[in-house]
Amino acid sequence: MALIGTLRNKMTKWVVGFVAIAIAAFVLNDLFGNGTRSVFGNENTVGKIGGSTITLKEYQDAILERENNYALNFGRQPGDRERPLLQQQAWELLIAKKAIKPQFEKVGIEVTLDETLDMIWGKNMDENIKNSFLDSAGNFDRKALLRYIEGVEGPAPIEPNALNAWQQGNFRWVTYKNELLLGRERIKYENLLLKTNYVTVAEAERDYHTQNDVAEVKYLYVPYFVVSDSSISVSDSNLKDYYNRNKAKYKAEQTRSLSYVTFPIVASSADSAEIRLELEKIANDFKTVKEDSLFAAANTEGKEPFTRYTASSLPTFLADKKDQLTIGNVMGPFLDGNSFKVVKVVKSGVDTIGTARASHILFKWDNETDAAKKIAKEKARKVLAEIKGGASFAAKAREFGTDGTATRGGDLGSFSSGGMVKPFEQAVFSAKKTGVLNDVVETQFGYHIIDVTEVVDYTSYSVATIELQILPSDETQNDAFLKAQNFAIDLSGLDDFTDRAKKENLIVMTANDLKTADRRINTLGEARTMVTWLFRDAKIGKVSDVFPLDSDYVVAIMTEETKEGIRSFEDVKEEIAPAVRNEVKGKKIIEKLKSETGTLDELAKLFGTDAILASSSDLKLNSNTLPSVGLDPVAVGKIFSLENGKRSEPFAGENGVLVAELQNKTIAPSVGDYSVFRNQLLQGLNGKSAYAISEALKEGANIVDKRYKFF
Repeated sequence: MALIGTLRNKMTKWVVGFVAIAIAAFVLNDLFGNGTRSVFGNENTVGKIGGSTITLKEYQDAILERENNYALNFGRQPGDRERPLLQQQAWELLIAKKAIKPQFEKVGIEVTLDETLDMIWGKNMDENIKNSFLDSAGNFDRKALLRYIEGVEGPAPIEPNALNAWQQGNFRWVTYKNELLLGRERIKYENLLLKTNYVTVAEAERDYHTQNDVAEVKYLYVPYFVVSDSSISVSDSNLKDYYNRNKAKYKAEQTRSLSYVTFPIVASSADSAEIRLELEKIANDFKTVKEDSLFAAANTEGKEPFTRYTASSLPTFLADKKDQLTIGNVMGPFLDGNSFKVVKVVKSGVDTIGTARASHILFKWDNETDAAKKIAKEKARKVLAEIKGGASFAAKAREFGTDGTATRGGDLGSFSSGGMVKPFEQAVFSAKKTGVLNDVVETQFGYHIIDVTEVVDYTSYSVATIELQILPSDETQNDAFLKAQNFAIDLSGLDDFTDRAKKENLIVMTANDLKTADRRINTLGEARTMVTWLFRDAKIGKVSDVFPLDSDYVVAIMTEETKEGIRSFEDVKEEIAPAVRNEVKGKKIIEKLKSETGTLDELAKLFGTDAILASSSDLKLNSNTLPSVGLDPVAVGKIFSLENGKRSEPFAGENGVLVAELQNKTIAPSVGDYSVFRNQLLQGLNGKSAYAISEALKEGANIVDKRYKFF
């Protein structure tokens, strides 16, 4: 019965058939192939780095090294969540080996033996090594480190088990040392370049003024929307002119888009009934077994076959059945979320933590004076008398309660020891029976009328639980797969795809601009197989086979492609249209402003209530924003270029046209030493450079990444 969970999750017949076909294909490939092949044809390269072709085997070996290292460090093999990260790490290490390390060698970067020893046990010891060899007091243990190194670098033992342990330790140590040396080489290389960074005194002085010069300005802001779209015309020549001037904005990496329909794999009512029946049979055996915990662990699909509860921590399906929680009693099946559960009470005992339940009505005082407290107490006692006389506690709580419990009749729910302020808890936990307490209770919050709905309970329960998940049966999965397969038959093109989906009442979902490295699609979760198909086999209008995902079968169709490089004019035509319309509107607004004279207030009247008159008394050049205008660094720059008392010509900003009048510009007084600003600029420059160096090396390596063909 320990195999129940495994057997219930077995793959469907069509999957078994698919695997058999795949195995046959591999066998035939080995027998009749002409050399190394991938399952997708003769191509066996995953990309190029620095002019070197990266074969599938080389990449797989790099991945295997990362996986082995992971297993050694964590004591288990990586799962589906960790594997993509390890694959990316393997690729990055190949980039370091093929593209970055050769650059180190070109400039003579090396790490000497003395430097290596210094990083391992010298004054500049690597922090990871230091923290891995601490004694019981938390201090670095040099002797332990030396013993470890002697063990992993010494002669290999003969005895098989000892040899295996030595090989694992040696592999881990050699891998770590190689990465440590590569990291030091990288730091040296970056430092060579970072030391060329320099900030002049003039640059530091300019930055000082950027931060400290202040302008007082008044300006008219006319948003582009004051001119309606219908009143202007935008020609293709306008659009093309804008496109040619701004091509750099439209660089694109390779992306593809798809539409898809899903066929959920959901357990049917028959599946649910079958699982419940299965659990009922297990429950009968559960009643008579002696090793309750072992039996539960062997048969459950849940993570907690044995749990100790207090009265307050009982799960929802047991909370109202305390009277049935007697030793040996088997209860259930209960429906809990997406599972059926059967529980057996193994033992009960007394806990130090008690649990009770109560309702209350809180009367707060207006202030801390004795008079205010007296008024609140008298009011509370008056309501208490009405409740004792037969009035509804819940109704009075809704009428007089002054905290969040009022809307639910004062109910506080269950609470454990330490869960309430001390006077309140003592009053409730001292009650020997349920009901309204005789007098009001004072706490720091006010006076409480308390209704004890469950007296304190210190009982604990040790419960064994068997849980079976409600999963779709083979028949249910097969039915969903056949529906998906029948949908995909003889489809040609997106129109056919959407028409059939409409006829079958299926919702067509879209996923746009997917990238080669993407793994998740919308709410489908992990859908790497779909992304791989999209970039490896798909073309616009091509319908996929059925994809088996975690909880759905999916049929997809490729709808669009963006190739790497500058996007074409036709691709971005609609995208750039709003910006071009704003350009045309801006020219129209500027012409109107130039044709008139007068104050800013008078010019504003030309555009009605949509025009905005605003001012700023502390505008700084590094702010990049204007009140009522928003982000507009060009406008800020133009304002600071004006002389005191001068007005600018109308000019186009980010979101509208502006006319600015500089009332006063206060230039910060010169200081003798600008080193603080120089250091700030240099620090920022160095911070950007470290990342830029890495990206420049990668860009120079002309990396071609086609891993999506295989992974």
